[in-house]
Amino acid sequence: MHELSITRSIVELCAERAGDRRVARVTLEIGRLSGVVADSLRFCYDLCTEGTPLEGSALEIIDIAGKGRCRDCAREVSLDGWPALCECGSANLEWSAGEELRIKEMELAENKNRDRPRFSGNQGQTTFFGK
Repeated sequence: MHELSITRSIVELCAERAGDRRVARVTLEIGRLSGVVADSLRFCYDLCTEGTPLEGSALEIIDIAGKGRCRDCAREVSLDGWPALCECGSANLEWSAGEELRIKEMELAENKNRDRPRFSGNQGQTTFFGK
């Protein structure tokens, strides 16, 4: 079950970024073609967050549909898993979405006299948003 090691890595990255501040919520984007089972990741989350700034935080998972383009007929195709075929019968597909596994956002718990800052990931990079 590789979801346990993936969850540990997510928790480590978020804890490092949060420092000594508590985390209220983590939002992930998980593509249907990523090979990651979202329910297994949810199962591991509480175990992995124990004793970290993420303990007690909410986990939100955004499901990203698979999409692609047929290299033979150029038709756009919805992909739910592998194997996948175009309506023309071809398996010669170029995937354009659905392989994501990304920390989209991390919301820190409220501090007195401050708004809640958020960290938002953008294509593998993390950007700080907040006051």
